[in-house]
Amino acid sequence: MSSLPSTRQRLIYAALRLFMTQGISGTTTRQIAEAAGVNEVTLFRHFGSKHGLLFGVLEESSVFQRLGNALVAQDNLPEDPEQALRAYASYYLHALEQVPDLVRSLVGGADQYPAENRLALGKRLTEVNQYVAHSLTTFMAQRQLTPRLQPDPLASFFNCLLLGYAVIEFTSDYHQLWEHQEDFLQYAVKIILHGAVVPSAPSRLPEGAQQSTASDSFPQIVVADLPADTVDRILRQAKKKSQQDYALAYVCFGAGLSPEEVCGLLRSQQISNSQQHFLQIHTATGSRQVPVNQWIMGKRFGSYTANPLTQWLKSRKDSEQPMFIDEALQPLTTDKLQAHWQTWTEGITTLTGQPPTLDQAQQTWCIDMLMRGVTLENLSLLTGWHLDQLQPYARRAQEKAALEQATRLDQKPGTGAASKD
Repeated sequence: MSSLPSTRQRLIYAALRLFMTQGISGTTTRQIAEAAGVNEVTLFRHFGSKHGLLFGVLEESSVFQRLGNALVAQDNLPEDPEQALRAYASYYLHALEQVPDLVRSLVGGADQYPAENRLALGKRLTEVNQYVAHSLTTFMAQRQLTPRLQPDPLASFFNCLLLGYAVIEFTSDYHQLWEHQEDFLQYAVKIILHGAVVPSAPSRLPEGAQQSTASDSFPQIVVADLPADTVDRILRQAKKKSQQDYALAYVCFGAGLSPEEVCGLLRSQQISNSQQHFLQIHTATGSRQVPVNQWIMGKRFGSYTANPLTQWLKSRKDSEQPMFIDEALQPLTTDKLQAHWQTWTEGITTLTGQPPTLDQAQQTWCIDMLMRGVTLENLSLLTGWHLDQLQPYARRAQEKAALEQATRLDQKPGTGAASKD
């Protein structure tokens, strides 16, 4: 069997080489066709246009994967955390500096690309972010650093710092933000190390001081789960809005995902049959599956194969891959999900006198799962959260269990459970 690349592969390789050296806007389809050894008609037959070819590059080339693998492979870094992170960041910037025209074109021309190109670019950047998150996790574990942030948001912040620097450098001939790259790296590394981590095991504490526990590494939240009647009302109001609204509300309360995870879902991440209904969630440290409950706060919402989510997806006439979309068929953003939430909760107030917040949907799911008997360890697997992050949920579940027991015992002496010795 011939190992020669196909015409499609030759066109993608040629486009990538030219995009990297000349930028996207500075490259013509004729140049790409000539570099691939074909005519323009062949290029158009395979991809339709230069934007179609760019989509092929983003979807099928391994340039982003190679960058991610190269970042993960940086295992010869100095032991000192500050020197090591600066060396890692310097390598990252050096990789971007090899393709300045490509970076300028991807950023500067993004508003001219079709929606599928922007979605593909977003997916590739997310993949790079996952590689960076994996690297940062390994980096900190090897140096006994305890992160205050989870790997994904920490990697996102790190990427924004470095990509933002690269964009400014590649698009500005002169600025006074910093004098040299080393100046920028010095401050970026200090922000990451001193604003995001604490030593996990200090050798000696000042007299009278107490060593912090692992739970200090995570912000303590106030868990405010919603009562069953409020959840039912929110779901009923969402159902009146549209099929997608109903499906969104169902996933929020039935799967316990964060707003970011809900908006990032693709159609292909659903696993549904007569025995189960799961969503596949991808994270920097791997993947996890989350059940989509057909019972929510004591009320059943269809079956594993016929529920608000499956019905919404079956009703779709478009071919877009995101599970939830806006009016322009673009992936739903967290801001737009928040806007949907506000329409579902209109006229509803909590015990504090305030409208329910979107975060309370995930909190309600966590508490409901604990009350059903899910262990804290298993909930950690389902959510991807550290056990220390779940301590406030365990406390709240204990409070609810105590209230329920006290209510059951509130009977006339000599009757029911209260009469048992």
